[in-house]
Amino acid sequence: MAKDKTSIKGIVYAALFAALMAAGAFIVIPLPPVPITAQTFFLNVASVLLGGPLAALSQIIYVLLGIAGIPVFAGGKAGLGVLFGPTGGYLSGFIIGAFVTGLIAKAKNSAGIFWYIFAMLTGMVIIYLVGCLQLAFVAKMNFPQALLAGALPFLPGDIIKLLLAAIVADKLKGRIRS
Repeated sequence: MAKDKTSIKGIVYAALFAALMAAGAFIVIPLPPVPITAQTFFLNVASVLLGGPLAALSQIIYVLLGIAGIPVFAGGKAGLGVLFGPTGGYLSGFIIGAFVTGLIAKAKNSAGIFWYIFAMLTGMVIIYLVGCLQLAFVAKMNFPQALLAGALPFLPGDIIKLLLAAIVADKLKGRIRS
């Protein structure tokens, strides 16, 4: 019985973080071709607090909401077309990045801020890699051009969000048990 409660609690937390991702999509600095949002902050906090599988589930829920037509993607976009457009790789990267970040974060029993930063940096590399690969393909760019357009402008903001997420996750880690 206790296992079912834990599973339900974990799913509720995953849904909560999916909702926070949706809210984070509306906190936007519009830069083409990929806007800056608060989403990676919430993704990183979810990854550390929930661990790999539940963090990935939170991102799957988020992406499915957008595919279903609910305007939860950056800039209020929605639909399957976004997933196959220039920014769709970042959405796929969110799922993979959250999973890997969560696995790394939970791999160390007495993890702290520096371990979380390492885990989050690893996840961000995955998100940028998957995102820039699709950006290059869809926008007919070479990979270095995609990195310049789809990663470089966002590094300073993502580093700041990552550091804040590591601090917040470290403060909340004992309070959220999935």
